[in-house]
Amino acid sequence: MKELKGYLEANKQRFLDELLELLRIPSVSADPKHTGDVRRMAEATAEHLKAVGVDHVEICDTAGHPIVYGEKMVNPKAPTVLVYGHYDVQPADPISLWDSPPFEPVVKKTSLHPEGAIFARGACDDKGQVFMHVKAFEMMVKSDMLPCNVKFMIEGEEEVGSKNLDKFCRDNQKKLACDVVLISDTSIIDHQTPSLTVGLRGLCYMEVEVSGPNKDLHSGVYGGAVANPINVLCQMIASLHDAKRHVTVKGFYDDVEKVSSKERKMMNAAPYDEKRYMKELGVADLMGEKGFSTIERTGIRPTLDVNGIWGGYTGEGAKTVLPSKAFAKISMRLVANQDPHKIEVLFQKHFESLAPKSVKVKVTAHHGGWPVVVPTNSVEYKASEKAMEQAFGKKPLPQRGGGSIPIVAMFDQVLNAKSVLMGFGLDSDDIHSPNEHYGLFNFYKGIETIPYFYKYYAEMKKK
Repeated sequence: MKELKGYLEANKQRFLDELLELLRIPSVSADPKHTGDVRRMAEATAEHLKAVGVDHVEICDTAGHPIVYGEKMVNPKAPTVLVYGHYDVQPADPISLWDSPPFEPVVKKTSLHPEGAIFARGACDDKGQVFMHVKAFEMMVKSDMLPCNVKFMIEGEEEVGSKNLDKFCRDNQKKLACDVVLISDTSIIDHQTPSLTVGLRGLCYMEVEVSGPNKDLHSGVYGGAVANPINVLCQMIASLHDAKRHVTVKGFYDDVEKVSSKERKMMNAAPYDEKRYMKELGVADLMGEKGFSTIERTGIRPTLDVNGIWGGYTGEGAKTVLPSKAFAKISMRLVANQDPHKIEVLFQKHFESLAPKSVKVKVTAHHGGWPVVVPTNSVEYKASEKAMEQAFGKKPLPQRGGGSIPIVAMFDQVLNAKSVLMGFGLDSDDIHSPNEHYGLFNFYKGIETIPYFYKYYAEMKKK
């Protein structure tokens, strides 16, 4: 493996320069204005796969954005690793809050990244982390040290719910057949404390509409006589939590996994400085479900949050209007054993029951996904654990993540393959926010670690 380290050292600047070029492509899957850019990013990804020695690279069209596929089969008896990632990114709005343009990447030092970090939309989520796999593959191929068959499936719709990935996987089960799915779209605790994600929360994403009068009204003429949909919506939303921050939707907690005290103790053994946590977020206090620590609240407990709310007049100056409609987007993060379809029905029924007769309510489901718990006694997990230990010099801590990657459960069901969640970002990398960034340490450490996974996985599968 010394040869691989030497290759990495000799090519660090080139690897970085190539990533910066990809980050300049505004591949925002949610915005139709960027459809051409998303396609351009797919083409650039395909070209990089070809350049590093991936065979049979193709851009597979879907009903939405394309999926980039490629493979290199070195030995029919060797295990097959399917690398999954996404090349699309979140919208950069609000642009005014970025310190530098989101699609003009810059590298600068920070307190958490003294060696430097790449600031750009998609730097960590997920272009930088996908590119680690491409460059690790290049190192193994150029050094003739690739011990596994490798397949790449890199999609362009993860940030809009992977709308067409399920169909693609079902239609291409033979092509995608593998022993394990390797994903880097998660994080480590910090540079000194490696970790592996062993759980992800599921998601149920809803939109609600509250309608009152059949048109906007003068708030002086009608105020006090007609229900204001924004006022009503705010009251309905406020009632979705009780004083202990429990979600009040009937049946919401019925299937929630009861995590053992042993695992809870292990979770809370991870380094955590609450004062630093609050300082980094700019808050004076924390809020959450009573009876659980912050680490537990974001890993093993379900949540309900308003992601957006609007209605009436929001432009410059004043307009004394009593609005006809009010809207909100609400997401629920789910934990092990919770069914997103069941939660969707429970939420709709509950929310409709909250409405007074003076308004009408419409509830629309957008997208969702199942929660996932990864076994820690599998060959796949043990290989990733050993790889991280080799690269960092200490054994990684198993951690349950608060985010959602809905396709992990789908891979298990459709491809009959477990996933390894071996990410290298930090929770403080501002993904989905202005000033998203990815540390150079993390980028290069990922490239260094990934070949160890292939090495140990191939060895363990032979036994």
